[in-house]
Amino acid sequence: MSTVETPREVRAQAKYVRMSPRKARLVAQHIRGRSVPEARAVLAFTAREAADELEKVLQSAVSNAEANHGIPEDRLYIAHAYVDGGPVMKRWRARARGRVARIRKRTCHITVRLAERPVQAPPAPLQTEPAAAEAPKPKRKPAAKKKAAPAKKKEAKA
Repeated sequence: MSTVETPREVRAQAKYVRMSPRKARLVAQHIRGRSVPEARAVLAFTAREAADELEKVLQSAVSNAEANHGIPEDRLYIAHAYVDGGPVMKRWRARARGRVARIRKRTCHITVRLAERPVQAPPAPLQTEPAAAEAPKPKRKPAAKKKAAPAKKKEAKA
């Protein structure tokens, strides 16, 4: 029987965020797979409105991990960050010649799933015998240079 632990995952979700899912996905791509401190730095310097919303969801997921599972922030990384489309509010705008144009006010659901990085045990030092393991290697003598073969003379026919 194996004693391998499956990494614990924590999830946070923001629903009905009044933002286009396509624009939010652009920011979610930047933080996927990163550690939490690194993702916070990336979001802090991203000049998009979606970065603020993703930062709120990330903070909520980190708080869930610390409060519910006791996992410290520095051991977490972003396993999944995805944005799904929500309901679309449809509005109308008057146009020329009695026509109308449809305005779609999109919403999205932002989900961030954090996982715990497995703790790596430091490698055990190897036990070697100092005299037998460090035997000197024999030196090779350099390869001899090849001499050019003498050119053969062509005999002229008379």
